[in-house]
Amino acid sequence: MLRRVQGEFLEMPGLRLTQPQARKLWGMDEALCNALLGALVDAKFLFRTRDGAFMRVESAVPVKTTLRPRKKTAVA
Repeated sequence: MLRRVQGEFLEMPGLRLTQPQARKLWGMDEALCNALLGALVDAKFLFRTRDGAFMRVESAVPVKTTLRPRKKTAVA
């Protein structure tokens, strides 16, 4: 069941579920759902939003840019 939940979050980036939504989606009782979501939060796979929803922790790698000075052009 844990892999199924992880798979859903991996397949749908930006997926945001409350505990009742997760229970309904996966057909779990409250205790199992709380334990599963809690384990995924502890493993740093999910995080909890301010309003209590669960989302996947996504690692963003910043793009490295090179800034070069502009060449000055003469105005006639």
